[in-house]
Amino acid sequence: MDRPSVVILAAGKGKRMYSSLPKVLHPIAGQAMLAHVIRTARGLNPARLIVVYGHGGAQVRAAIQDPDLIWVEQKQQLGTGHALKMALAQLPASGTTLVLYGDVPLTRQETLEQLLQAAGSGMAVLTDQVDNPAGYGRIVRDASGAVCAIVEDKDCSPAQREIREINTGMLALPNAQLPAWLHALKTGNAQGEYYLTDVIELAAQAGVPVGSALVAHSYEAAGVNNKLQLAELERIHQQNLARALLIQGVTLLDPARLDVRGELRCGQDVSIDINCLFEGQVELGDQVSIGAHCVLKNVQVAAGTRIAPFSHLEDARVGADCRIGPYARLRPGAELADHVHIGNFVEIKKSLVGEGSKVNHLTYIGDCSIGHSVNVGAGCVTVNYDGVNKYRTVIEDHVFVGSGSMLIAPVTVAHGATIGAGSVINRNAPANELTLGRARQVTVPGWTRPQKKS
Repeated sequence: MDRPSVVILAAGKGKRMYSSLPKVLHPIAGQAMLAHVIRTARGLNPARLIVVYGHGGAQVRAAIQDPDLIWVEQKQQLGTGHALKMALAQLPASGTTLVLYGDVPLTRQETLEQLLQAAGSGMAVLTDQVDNPAGYGRIVRDASGAVCAIVEDKDCSPAQREIREINTGMLALPNAQLPAWLHALKTGNAQGEYYLTDVIELAAQAGVPVGSALVAHSYEAAGVNNKLQLAELERIHQQNLARALLIQGVTLLDPARLDVRGELRCGQDVSIDINCLFEGQVELGDQVSIGAHCVLKNVQVAAGTRIAPFSHLEDARVGADCRIGPYARLRPGAELADHVHIGNFVEIKKSLVGEGSKVNHLTYIGDCSIGHSVNVGAGCVTVNYDGVNKYRTVIEDHVFVGSGSMLIAPVTVAHGATIGAGSVINRNAPANELTLGRARQVTVPGWTRPQKKS
């Protein structure tokens, strides 16, 4: 089969979304609906990929950064036939053009391949069978069962209103006939628009065979016109992702309480508890366990690591057999070696933590390099920011930092050093020595605490 051209119609305003954001940019699983359609179209290896934009065009083009797209503006929204007509100059003279919609995000690539096969050298329409066809264009077939017309709901006769096979709007069209068909479209309908679906009758009149393909799932043809429909498709999409993970062997404590807004790759025997959110590119190694209510964004987690509930990891790398959380936060640039412990209410930012090191309680580590087998006590802070510039702290192997210590960067704590609890360290601490930086304790005899005046 020759490579098809793909035209995505994405010019609509979306009044019922009640939003300043163009409709096609509203997200499903963290990505614009239009981005989902483009990704599916890319899977077809199209000869040309064209997006017809209109309302909020500057926003749409700014949000979809893809150098291979051909952008065509529809300045006046005069119907789907008019929208495709705007793209005519960008289409080759031969071959097939597939028409998709920027607000129909969940169509599968396999379904579109079936539609292209059904078209052959002619054309084809993608259809669906629904219990309540109200509001949809009906598929009208002749005595032999061939598609001969699509009649919009407002233009249907009483008999046609009983038809349950509906038009999804997606079409595979022959480029050779497109110019004549599109120029022949009229606005004699209830909407006063140029309906792309009218090309079906033109094809029948020209003797061009009209095939059809039926969607396997109605959600593949479901468009979004309001926030309710957007939320419904979001849940369907998440259920599909959860089902795929379960089939791969991932344990989901409750598949209905999972959100994936990117790509989640899992090894064997991975377990994910409820209400976890995965964004961007996330990779979980074998036997990784994710506790409830965790958020992971652009994170790699090696085998055997356990992340306790309410932990937040972003742009971080975690080694094997680590223990993270609960309530831990790994910020961008955090890199943990194997067998590291990061405990409750600990924040790590732009820092390397060496093998076997522990930072277990109420501590901030920023712009820091920590060696292996280091213990950082509770309530410690690497003081990395002077209000203008940031500086690094270096903590070498086998260091013990006592609780409540402040390490004022730039500073180095050398191999094997011990920092006494409650110290403020602003000079390098020598290797294998105890370093203290405390103010002298003073007791004031006879002092009394102030009392409130009656």
